[in-house]
Amino acid sequence: MTLVVHGLGATEGEARIPASGLPGTRVVLALPGHGSADDAPPDYWNYASIAADVLAVADEVEATRAVGVSLGAGALTRIAAEHPDRFERLALLLPAALDRPREVAATWAFERLAAAVAAGGETLRETVAADLPEGVEVGDYVERRAEALLRLEDALRELPEQVPVPDAAVLAGVRSEVLVVGATDDPLHPAEVAKAVAAAFARARLEILPSPAPMLTHRRELRRLLVDFLG
Repeated sequence: MTLVVHGLGATEGEARIPASGLPGTRVVLALPGHGSADDAPPDYWNYASIAADVLAVADEVEATRAVGVSLGAGALTRIAAEHPDRFERLALLLPAALDRPREVAATWAFERLAAAVAAGGETLRETVAADLPEGVEVGDYVERRAEALLRLEDALRELPEQVPVPDAAVLAGVRSEVLVVGATDDPLHPAEVAKAVAAAFARARLEILPSPAPMLTHRRELRRLLVDFLG
């Protein structure tokens, strides 16, 4: 049983990408404010609240493995810190933070996106499109992504000030096998963060993909990494 936890503002199709081809049963969680889930309650957007929701679902479905993307990776990291024996295997894709404040470039990227959400309309669509790599066929992704982000202005403003764990040293006691996948040239998910996350776990493997948006450009490679790791 594998639980899949998406990133902030993921479309429904995007949320399912890491589940493709995995062995066994897969449960794709929709966090508040995403897909058909209700909007988040006031003051929801912090790693403690998100991790509590993710853990509750993991316990309900008896998940022994989990995959998290960006925000989902942060929530799973928080769970691992507090429950070091909870999962047999964890795949943490594009972690955005660990135990230190985000770099200026990442904080600015969040601020720019939040401002675009506040402006809405064509400004938001142009901002989403500007972050996509050239030459990649994305269908109606820009429209769907913009629609998803319109529900998440509070999250975009609140999460950049937070970290998944107060002290990464506690992760050394986690017994899970861990796969960490980072990317080059992604301002929201710096490769240095992925390296720090992998270094914090005792049993971690690190993969860095050469892309600003590997969920769009390197789906085959991601699928191979996840199937090999979880299979």
